[in-house]
Amino acid sequence: MIVEYIRYTISEDTAAAFLDAYERASHVLDADSHCLGYEFTQGVEDPTHFVVRIEWDSIDGHENGFRQSAGFADFFAAVRPYFSSIDEMSHFDVRKDALRHEH
Repeated sequence: MIVEYIRYTISEDTAAAFLDAYERASHVLDADSHCLGYEFTQGVEDPTHFVVRIEWDSIDGHENGFRQSAGFADFFAAVRPYFSSIDEMSHFDVRKDALRHEH
């Protein structure tokens, strides 16, 4: 599994429209076989910070499966107005072998 993190800075006056855009886009993620799950979070200390976390079956599934799918055009149309507000967009490998739990 690969996790994609997209960090945004969204002004307070466009936050509602941003969340609405991702609500529309989430229907495409729900229907895509490569998307294993996702979440949208908003900063508590700084509510202009948002993080979108999407779990993909693989990078290939994301880049060559999802991005080539029929639904991608709808997804991209919904979120494209906010691409200039992206601070970071990166893929991460989940490393369960590196986790340490201390109590």
